[in-house]
Formats: sequence, structure tokens, C-alpha cells
Amino acid sequence: MAIYQTAINKPITTALIFVGIIVFGVFSFSKLPIDQFPAMDVPYVSIMTTYPGANGSEIETNVTKVLENSLNSVDGLKEITSQSKDNISVVSLQLNWGQNLDESVNDVRSAIDMVNDNLPDGCSRPMIFKFSTSNFPIMQYAITAKESYAGLEKILEDNVVNVLNRIDGIGNIALSGTPERYIYIDLDQSKLDAYKLSVEQIGQAISANNLNLASGSIKMGKEQYQLRVQSEYAESSEINNIVVANRLGKNIFVKDLANVRDTIRDVNLDERINGQNGVRMVIMKQTGANTVAIVKKVKKMMTEDIMPGLPPDIKAQIIYDSAQTIQNSIDGLSEAVMLAFVFVALVVMFFLGRWRATLIIVLSIPISLICAFIYLFVADSSINIISLASLTVAVGIVVDDAIVVLENIMRHIERGSRPREAAIYATNEVWVSVIATTMVIVAVFLPLTMLSGQAGILFKEMGWIVSICITVSATVAIALTPMLSSLLLKSKKEIINEKGEVEEISANANWYENTVMKWLAALDKWYANLLRWCLGHKLVTSLIALAVVIIGFLPVFMGKIGFNFMAQQDNGYMSLKIELQRGTRVEESMRV
Repeated sequence: MAIYQTAINKPITTALIFVGIIVFGVFSFSKLPIDQFPAMDVPYVSIMTTYPGANGSEIETNVTKVLENSLNSVDGLKEITSQSKDNISVVSLQLNWGQNLDESVNDVRSAIDMVNDNLPDGCSRPMIFKFSTSNFPIMQYAITAKESYAGLEKILEDNVVNVLNRIDGIGNIALSGTPERYIYIDLDQSKLDAYKLSVEQIGQAISANNLNLASGSIKMGKEQYQLRVQSEYAESSEINNIVVANRLGKNIFVKDLANVRDTIRDVNLDERINGQNGVRMVIMKQTGANTVAIVKKVKKMMTEDIMPGLPPDIKAQIIYDSAQTIQNSIDGLSEAVMLAFVFVALVVMFFLGRWRATLIIVLSIPISLICAFIYLFVADSSINIISLASLTVAVGIVVDDAIVVLENIMRHIERGSRPREAAIYATNEVWVSVIATTMVIVAVFLPLTMLSGQAGILFKEMGWIVSICITVSATVAIALTPMLSSLLLKSKKEIINEKGEVEEISANANWYENTVMKWLAALDKWYANLLRWCLGHKLVTSLIALAVVIIGFLPVFMGKIGFNFMAQQDNGYMSLKIELQRGTRVEESMRV
């Protein structure tokens, strides 16, 4: 028995199957995160190494080239670039798209381990950074303070960062431009010479009195106690009273040789918010987390729980909110999907002229589209502009099969067949054509799932979503549409009233018959005449079609239409970069 006959004979079972699809689709939709683009690992790995006190030339010779020679053996390496500046070396690796980034990072780590002993003393261990869309900031706060500025780092770590880290989905929170407490000991060289002391001796004395070490254990009766030597400085003033040496029976203190200053470290990165000293708090999410939901929770927690408990001089303002951009994009595409849905329903109503037939078509749209959410849920993906754009493309296509089947069913009913028989015979006539049409459309979009590189990562979803929606729409057209038609459609010339009696309807009283149908009949006549003319003038018709194609491609050939991977977006943010002469002091940069 064919699928459409089974669906018509067992309407309850058929309805339950499609209701189950809808329920699973709604469940999948509720679990999907919202993001701007599909998650992807960008094939770039950077290695940053610091070498304090070294200039760019030394960095390049002793650090950068050593690392480059070793990293050239990494599998899948496409290009290697480097930057050698004062105090820092940055080596960037561009890998092939599709390369397993975790395996590449392990290869990079192994290559670094092989030459780590060859790096100069005082050089930090190279740090490896891999890039992913999940590592991009989702939100940034600018935090300013006046009286509390010196202790702002500790205040934020204890009262803001630790609290926000409790939110599910938060990956990392970084503070940029925080004032670091530093204690400077300004030695007087003439006094050191007078007492015959060196800088190393002063440093050793200060370090020896700043200890917090485990020193074993002691047993007392039935108990055992762990011992520690705790001699850390509680206040910077304690350093003044450290004994450095003894001369002629007299102790020499640090305060006799130096001036101790408890202050903020000289910065090489300065954050200013509207001209005030401040700190930038950068918030990143975990892979697969819902960007919009996390940002909402952060805003609520900052406003209601965190800010009221901070000193009154500390102010926080949002300077970057990716959720706003994402939400605007999602809202725009969601509106496009809904408008497409409405316009499809209006067009179907206009041409079919029956609300029952329109209802059948309208029901087929969400069932076909909701399967896209099931795919996204199973594929561990997200609702993003690519997936919603795919739904926008699919909306106008998923109704085609149902319209073909429904129109043929209505034609049989017009000829006097009962709805049930009409549904069976009409579907039997066109189901092969419906399947063939579906396969053609799938053949167009399915190759998108086989794309490689960045384009493949971005547009693979579109290929799967459209292919799945079209395939489901064909199933709906040859199963659900005949079943609903057999139950809902009535003969055009009669309506069954509430008492079960047949009432005749005058054709003259039917507004649709007297207006729209006449216009459609005129349109059919015009099209028939045009078709006869085209068949009688095949050469002219072919030349016109060829001319239209050439004119369509002419702007491309003339260079009037450019090529770009993705159109630029206006996110409402503007940045200005000013590069000063190399070696310019931070204070001078701040003045500029």
C-alpha cells in the first residue's frame, strides 16, 4: 500500500506522527543556543614569548628564528609569520582549513619542547594561543574608579570576576589595564659604596625576610601538626626595618640605604574611559554556550547584585555587547521568515480561493521547517544568521510539493469526485513528479555540505537545512496533504450544514468566482497566447532568452559587481588606531 493510501486510511496515526515531529522540533528549538555564526575553529595558532630587556634584533635572532626553525615541521602548516619587538616575540602559524586544531596544537607544543632549552636565560616559556569563534569576547565593560583605583584589581577579582564566573557558560573573564601594586626600593648608590654593600646583598636580605614555607610536622600526643614558617610582609613599611648588615656593632637597615615607595607599577598599557583611569573587563563564553542568554544574566547580575556592593566611586558601563548585534540580526531574519510565511499563505489563498485549502498548505510549512531545528539540535549547532537565512530560502520552496498535490486533488473534486477518492487518485497521479522535483532541488543544495575550507564551515548548514526541509516537505505533500484533504475539503458546489443537509450555493453569490477567477482566466488566456507565439517563433524566443542572460551577467563582466566572501556589517562601533614612532613612551602615547 502506498504511503498516501496508508495516511488516508489511518488519519489518527498519521496525525500523531507529525505531532510527534512538531513536539520534538519545539523541544530542540528550546535547547538551541543563539549565536551570530556557526561555531568554527579558525586555523591560526600563535606563540608568544617574552624576553624582558631584549631589543627587537636580539629577540629575532635568539628567540623568533629558533622557534620558526622548529615549527616548520608542524603538519598542515600553510604559512608562518613572525613579529620581533622589544621584549616580545610573536610567531603566527596559518594552517590548512579543516585541519584538526587540537592535534596541531599538540604538534606545536612538541616542537617548542624540542628547542625550549635553546632559548636564552630569562626568556619566558612560549605561550600557545589557538583561535576559535568561541574565544572572541561577547561583552566588555569599562570600569572607572577614583579613590579606589589603586586597589581596583583586587576589588574586581573578589567581588566581580569570581561572582560572574558562577554563571553557566562563562568561559573566561580577563581584566585589562588593571593597576598593579608595586613596591619600589630606590637605593642610594653613594650610601651603598660607603657601607661597601651591593644591590644583590640588599635583595637577598629582603627576600630572606619574606618567607612562607612548609617546615615539616610535629607529633604531640595523639595529634600531628603541620608547621610553616610565615614571615611575609604585611605592610610595605616593614621593609624599612630589615637589617641588611652590621658595621662596628651597628645594624644597617634598609631605610638607611634606600627610599621605599608603595605605589602603582609603571604601566605599558593604559586604559582610559572618557578621560578617566579605568579597567577593561573582557568576558568570553564557553564553546556552544548561548551568547544572548549569558549576556542577559551578566547584565542582570551586574545591575542587581554586584554594583550595589562596590564602593560608590566605582562605575561600570558596557562598551561592547555582541548579544545586541546578534539579536538584531536574528530578529531581522526571524521577521523575514514570518513575512515570507504570511505572504506564502496570502498567495496560496489568492490562487486557490479556499480557506480550507490554504490551511492545509499553511500547516505543511511549519512541519517542514521545524525539522531544521531537530537537525541543528542533533548536530550540536546553534540558531544563527546562516541557519535562519536557510529557513528563509526554504519557506518558499517547501510549499511547492504540497501545492502540486493539493491543486490536483481540488481538480478531481471539481470533476465530481468525493474528497477521499480525489485525494487517493490525485496523489497517485503526481507523487512521482513530486519526488523527482524534490530530488532535483536537493541535488542543487546538497553539494554545499561537501564544501571545504571556511566556506564549507559556514554554508554546510545551509545545504543540510534546505535539503532536509525539502525532503520532509515532499513527505508531507504525499502523506499529510492527502490525509487532511480527505477530511477538510468539500465539494465546491455544496456545503454540509450543521444538520447534515446539503445546501446549494449560487455561483453569482460567490465573490471569488466573480472577481478573482475572472482575472485568473484572463491571465490564463494571455499566457496561452504568449506560449503560442513563442512556439511559433522559436529562434526569436531563444535569442531573447540569450540576450536576457547576457545582460544579467554584463555588470559582473564589466566589474560593476565585486566579489566578497561576506558583506560588511555595521555593528555601531567605531575604532581609531594611531601608530606612533617605535619606542615612544606610554606617557607620550597617552598625551596623543
